[in-house]
Amino acid sequence: MTIPAITQKLLAAKQMQGLSFTDLEKILGRDEVWIAALFYRQASASEDEASKLVEALGLGPDVVSELTEYPLKGLGPVVPTDPLIYRFYEIMQVYGMPLKEVIQEKFGDGIMSAIDFTMDVEKETDPKGDRVKLTMSGKFLPYKKW
Repeated sequence: MTIPAITQKLLAAKQMQGLSFTDLEKILGRDEVWIAALFYRQASASEDEASKLVEALGLGPDVVSELTEYPLKGLGPVVPTDPLIYRFYEIMQVYGMPLKEVIQEKFGDGIMSAIDFTMDVEKETDPKGDRVKLTMSGKFLPYKKW
């Protein structure tokens, strides 16, 4: 996967300013995962959101227009055919890199175990249509140095 130039620029500025996605959440009033998705061009910002982000990161106003453009979402060409599995694939295509960035920001360089792992599925009744609530919990496994 090729990281877009804008993503590299945003991540570098975030690091230079010593900001976390949680810090940016407080500034923008948006969830940290959504902000990470914006960094990876899996979301688009309003003019106001983009301006606040650019100011916090110390970047020029030219970045605002790029952040407000509608992005081409997804990260790869392989598509599952089962409709339910496809939706999980779609979620990971859009939020995979942002989630990775947020998890590693909080825990360090490593992975979430799929062996020491639990997932809870709940049905939430909603007048607009029932909702699926997933809760995933996996042990964090740091990469070993040798």
